[in-house]
Amino acid sequence: MSPDVLHSFENGVSWITLNRPEAMNAVTWDQRERIIALLAEASADPSVRAVVITATGRGFCAGADLRGAPAVGDRVAGDVSRMIRAGAQRFVAAVMDCEKPVIAAVNGTAAGIGAHLAFACDLVLAAESARFVEVFVRRGLVPDGGGAYLLPRLVGPRRAKELMFFGDALPAAEARAMGLVNRVVPPDDLAETAREWAERLAQGPTRALSLTKQLVNASLDADRAVAFAAEATAQELNMTTRDAQEGVTSFVERREARYEGR
Repeated sequence: MSPDVLHSFENGVSWITLNRPEAMNAVTWDQRERIIALLAEASADPSVRAVVITATGRGFCAGADLRGAPAVGDRVAGDVSRMIRAGAQRFVAAVMDCEKPVIAAVNGTAAGIGAHLAFACDLVLAAESARFVEVFVRRGLVPDGGGAYLLPRLVGPRRAKELMFFGDALPAAEARAMGLVNRVVPPDDLAETAREWAERLAQGPTRALSLTKQLVNASLDADRAVAFAAEATAQELNMTTRDAQEGVTSFVERREARYEGR
């Protein structure tokens, strides 16, 4: 049988594919741990220069599937918060903290933690048939997996509350209009568009992209002085890389830069 997470590497791109189409790719404990490990490997491997997260079938990720999680005994105070920190929050943080650009190629419904998985990515491509659902309220739950952190920063607090209070399905076109999605494409074009974007990123100055990602993410929680200081330090670090030196040299020599990701 096919594994629940497919992984391949091509042209500098790590492809991570959820593969439980019969369950609309509701993510299991094992899948979550595998994806976290693959993202950590992508950060550490210089040959990986971009990551794509996508899925098979009609759904991107229908939320969390707790079947297969380690067994627990009688629950006591603190168990739930510990589970959220070690599970859903750690999962989303692994995407945000990955040192390589991460693209979500959303092929279908992204609900609950599945929506937050997509929103945590650096770029989001969505098929026309995709939709995003803050499903937690339908189950009487508080959004977890970083939703109340991510959504207000992406669409503002009022729209975030609307999505979370009502739990209505948000079509891909409306998600793009809100700024949650970069581009909406026909379903048959999704994989090829993701490939084009990822391989373009993989040909870029990988360390500069990594530092840019860190600066943008940190800026959402920093004042101007802190953000400016971080920017200056990032540029100082970046100028020690071969790619930065190649970029400057290619400009002087009036030729296309040839970046190696180092």
